[in-house]
Amino acid sequence: MDLSLGLGLVGLGAGLGAGVALLGGGGGIGRLASAAMEGMARQPEAAGDIKGGMIITAAFIEGATLFAVVVCLLLALGASGYLGAAGDVAKHVAGIGG
Repeated sequence: MDLSLGLGLVGLGAGLGAGVALLGGGGGIGRLASAAMEGMARQPEAAGDIKGGMIITAAFIEGATLFAVVVCLLLALGASGYLGAAGDVAKHVAGIGG
């Protein structure tokens, strides 16, 4: 496989992965906020407890989303070193390179 093709595929995969992670995190926080607002509207006296739980859960969702985006970023930035080393080994085994 050509090094530029491999880098392009890794970049494409990392970009798609980051996009899916962000869409999932945004959708999760949106559903969380919707359910919390509905719960507060139905039972206003429990609004403080609901709000606290919502904030903690939203922080966990954002943390998981940030972790996924960082993994995608590391994959995209670290791929050139791994693919370059694999290409060098393949050339050495084939006897092409010196």
